[in-house]
Amino acid sequence: MTLSAIGAVLWMGACSVGPNYKRPAVNVPASFRGVVSPADEPTPASANSMANDGRSTASLGNEKWWEVFQDKELQELIRTALKNNYDVRIAATRVLQAQAQLGVTRADQLPSLSVGGNVTGTGNPQIGPIPSYQLTQGQVSASAAWNLDFWGRYRRATEAARANLLASEWAQKAVVSTLVADVARSYFLLRQLDYQLEISKGTLASRQDSLELTKTLEEHGINNLLDVRQSEQLVYTASAEVPDLERQIANQENALSILLGNNPEDIPRGLKLTEQPHSPEVPVGLPSALLERRPDIREAEQNLIAANAQIGVARAAYFPQISLTGSGGFESSKLTNLFQGPAGIWSLAGSITQPIFEGGRLKSGVRLAEAQHDQLLLSYQQTVQGAFRDVSDALVAYRKYREFRIQQQLLVESARDAAHLSELRFKAGSTDYLEVLTNETNAFSAELALAQAQGNELNSLVQLYLALGGGWE
Repeated sequence: MTLSAIGAVLWMGACSVGPNYKRPAVNVPASFRGVVSPADEPTPASANSMANDGRSTASLGNEKWWEVFQDKELQELIRTALKNNYDVRIAATRVLQAQAQLGVTRADQLPSLSVGGNVTGTGNPQIGPIPSYQLTQGQVSASAAWNLDFWGRYRRATEAARANLLASEWAQKAVVSTLVADVARSYFLLRQLDYQLEISKGTLASRQDSLELTKTLEEHGINNLLDVRQSEQLVYTASAEVPDLERQIANQENALSILLGNNPEDIPRGLKLTEQPHSPEVPVGLPSALLERRPDIREAEQNLIAANAQIGVARAAYFPQISLTGSGGFESSKLTNLFQGPAGIWSLAGSITQPIFEGGRLKSGVRLAEAQHDQLLLSYQQTVQGAFRDVSDALVAYRKYREFRIQQQLLVESARDAAHLSELRFKAGSTDYLEVLTNETNAFSAELALAQAQGNELNSLVQLYLALGGGWE
C-alpha cells in the first residue's frame, strides 16, 4: 500500500459523520426575578459589572449542606439518609449500569481476538480388505476480526454512551440534592409540630387552671354557669389540638424514617424551631452560573449530547461497512508434530458491505434520531426555564414568609396582651367571660399560626437552596 493510500485510510478513519455538539442558546435573564425591586433591576451592562465582582457571584447553592443546616442532629440525619436511602442507592446502581454500557459500546471500536483448539480421534476396525486404523488430529488456532470505523459510527456510539454515563451521574447528584432538601424539610416540619404541641400543652395547662378558678367562683356565687361552660370551651379547644398534633408528629417521624432508609422509629431532636440559624438575606449568584450548578440542567444537557451523537450513528449506516478477519494456527495428525514442520495454517479476508435498498429504513432511522434530538433540545430549554422559575419562586417565598412571620409575631404579642387584659377585666367584674373566650381563642390561634409561619420560612430557605443547585456535593 502506498503512503498516499495509507494517508487516505487514516484520514477517513478520523472522520465522524453527524453534527458535532454545540451547547444551544438559552434565554438567560440578567438577574433573578425577586432579588431586587423592578426599579433596581440591573441592565445587561450592569450585569456584566456584577460578573466581575466576586461578592456578587457568591451563591447559597455553592455552600455545603452542613454549612447551611447547622443543627447537629439534622446533619446526622442527612448523613444517615445519604448512606441508607434507597433512592440514592438505586441511582448509584444506574451509574454502574451506564459505566458497564460504555465499556460494551467502546469495545466495538477495537479488534476482537479469540483462540481455540480441538483434538479429534477416530478408530475403525478391519472391514474386509480395509485394514483397521486409528487417526488422531489436533488443531490450535487464533482468529481476529475488526470492523473498521471509517465513518465514526462506533465513535459516535461511544460518545453517546459516555454522555449517558454523565447524565446518570448528574441524575444521581439530583437525587442526592433532593434527598438533602427532603430530609431538611421533613425535620423542620417535625420541629414545627413539636413547637405547636408545646404551645398547645402550655395553653391547655393554663386554661385548666383558669377553669378551676372559674368553677370555684361559680360555687361561691360570684360567677354563673355560663362562665364555666365558656371556660370549658377554651380547655377543650386546646386539648383537642394535642392528640391531633401527636398524630401528625408520629406520621412525620415515620415519613422521615423512610427517608433515612429505616423502619418507622423515633427521631432525635436538636435545636428548637425558633433556634434554627438562618440569614434574612441570602446570596443567589449569577443566573448564568445556574446552568453549571443545577444537576437536572446538566443531566438534560448530557441527554441532548447523547441524542446528538446518535444522529451520527444513524447517518453512518448510509456508508460502507468494512471488516477485516484473519486466522492462523497449527494442524497435524500427530499431536507431537503439532508445532513442527509444515503444520501452520492461516487465512486472511476482507469484506465491504454497501447498503443499496433498505426500504426507507436508513432514512427513517436518521429522521428518528433527529426528532429525538429535537425533543431533548426542547426538554433542555424547558428545564433551564423551569430552573429560573424555581429560583424566583423560592426567593419570593423566602422574603414574603419572613415578612409574614414578622407581622405574625406582632399579632401574637397583641393577642396575648388582649387576652391578659380581658382576664384582668373579667376578674375585676368589668366584663363577662365571652370577652375572655374571644381573646384567648384569638391568641391561641395566632400562636399556632406563628409556629407555622416560622416553619414556612425555614422550608422556603430549603427550597431556595435546592433551586440554586445546592446539596449534591
